[in-house]
Amino acid sequence: MTRSTTSSFITEIPLIVDSRQEIELLSRFQAGRQLYNACLHEAMKRLELVRNSELYNAARKISRTKKKERSEAFKKAREQYRYSEYDLHTFATITSKNSKWIAEKIDSNTQQKLATRAFKTSERVMLNVSSGVRYKVSSRFRSVEGKTNKQGLRWKDDCLAWGKLILKPIIDSTNPVIRHGLESPVKYVRLLWRILNGKRRWYCQLVNEGLPYQKPRNYVSDGVVGLDLNINNIAFVGDNHADLLPFAENVPTFQKEIAALQRKMQRSQRASNSNNFEPNFKARKGRKIVIKKGRVKKGKAQWNKSNNYFKAAAKKRELERRKTAYAKTQNRRVVNQILRHGKHIKTENVSVKGWQKMYGKAISAKSPGFVQSELKLKAERAGGSFTKFSTSKTALSQTHLDGTRFKKSLSERVHRDVTGIPEHHRDLFSAFLSKYVNQDKLSLQDVLNEYPGLEPVLLEAWQRYLTRKQVSTSESRSSDSPSEWVSSELLTSDQIAITSEKSDRDVA
Repeated sequence: MTRSTTSSFITEIPLIVDSRQEIELLSRFQAGRQLYNACLHEAMKRLELVRNSELYNAARKISRTKKKERSEAFKKAREQYRYSEYDLHTFATITSKNSKWIAEKIDSNTQQKLATRAFKTSERVMLNVSSGVRYKVSSRFRSVEGKTNKQGLRWKDDCLAWGKLILKPIIDSTNPVIRHGLESPVKYVRLLWRILNGKRRWYCQLVNEGLPYQKPRNYVSDGVVGLDLNINNIAFVGDNHADLLPFAENVPTFQKEIAALQRKMQRSQRASNSNNFEPNFKARKGRKIVIKKGRVKKGKAQWNKSNNYFKAAAKKRELERRKTAYAKTQNRRVVNQILRHGKHIKTENVSVKGWQKMYGKAISAKSPGFVQSELKLKAERAGGSFTKFSTSKTALSQTHLDGTRFKKSLSERVHRDVTGIPEHHRDLFSAFLSKYVNQDKLSLQDVLNEYPGLEPVLLEAWQRYLTRKQVSTSESRSSDSPSEWVSSELLTSDQIAITSEKSDRDVA
C-alpha cells in the first residue's frame, strides 16, 4: 500500500535564541547526533548481513524481467535481518531508553525521524547511489525535525515549542511569503542552525501543506520554451520572446580575498606541522633560482591547527557562503524570467557533471545545474513539463534550416546558415530549434513555418545581449571602487537569500 502524498512547501523563519536556550538546544542536538550515528552504524551492520546472506545472493540471480519475484526475494532477505525503516525505529527507541540522557532530550517522534534519516542514508549505499556513509560530527549535524505538528517539535501559537522549550520567531508581517506560510496547514517542523558572519543563527522551517505563494510578477505562462544550456549563460526562445541570460550576473567571486586566506592557512599549517612536509628545495625558473616549498609527506599524519588557522578558515567559509547565496538569488530570477514565457520546457540532455571535470571553477561559480533543476521543479509544479532530448541525435548547434549539418568549434559563437538567412547567435538559434524537437527528432517543417515570425525576435535578443555586455564592461571600467560597490549590493541580496533561502525556492 503506497502512502498518500500531498503538495508541500517550506516557510523559513528566523528565531530569537538567548544564551541559555542555545545551551539547551546544543545539548539536544548533541543527543540527536549520537542517536543518529548509532542508528546509522546499526543500519550498516544489518545491511552488511543482508548482502552476505544466501537469500540476497539468490535474489540477485533472478532475472530482472521477473520484477515481482525478484522484489519479493530481496524483501525476504531484508526481513531476515530486520533491515527496514520500522525495525530501525524500534532500535532508536531502545537505544534512547537505555541511555536515559537521550530519552530526556529527544522526544519519540524526533527519535523516529532520526532513525528514518539514518535508514535512508544506508539505503543509498544498498542501491549503489553512494559508495559509503559519513558519521556526523558536531559541526556537521545542523538540523532535526518532527514527525507531525501535534507533539514533540511543533509550531504552536506562532512559536516553536519543543517540550518545555519555547522559542519566539522574528515574523515579518509585511512579507506575503511568510504570511502565506503561517496561514497554511503545517505538516511538521524542522529546526536548524547556520553560521553567518561567524555567529550561530537559528531558524525554523515550517513544512506546509499546499502550494507555495506566487508573487504577481513571477507568473507562469502556458507556452513552449526551447532552451540551450551553457556554462555561463542560458538561451531561451518562447512563442514571442527570446533572450540570452547570464548565470549569477554580477556575483562577486572574492578570488583575491579567498586566495589570500588560503595562503594564510597554508603558512599556519606549515608552521604548526613542519614534520608533515618535505624540506624546501631550490629549483630553476627561467634564468632564476627560486626556493620552492616542500610537498606534504605521504601517509596519514597528525595535523595541529592553530587559532589563526581556524579564524582564517571561518572567514573563507563566510565569503564562500555569501557568494553562493547571492548566486542562488540571481539564478532564481533567471528561472522566473524563463517561466513567464512558457512552462513546457524542451532542452538538450547535457551532463553538467561532465562539465565539472573540465570547467570546475566556472561551474561552481555559475551553477548551471542548479538553474536546470529549479526550472524542472517549478515547471512541473505549475502543471508544465520538462523534456530532455538526445544531443547526439539532434545536433542542434550543427543543424541548418535545410537539414544539413556542419561541425563548429566551441569558439565559433555565430551561426551562419547555408540558406542565406541573417546571422544568429549560436546558442539562441539552438534554443529556437529546441522548440520543435519531439522524441529526439527535429521537425524541419515546423521550423520553416515558424522561423519568419521569430527571426526578428532572435535578432533583437542577440542585440540586447550585446548591449548588456557593453554596458557591464563600461560600468566595471568606470567604477572607482568596484569592491565596495559589490559589497554594498551583496548585503541586501544576501539577507534575502539567507532569511528565506528555501522558502523563496518555492515562491514562484
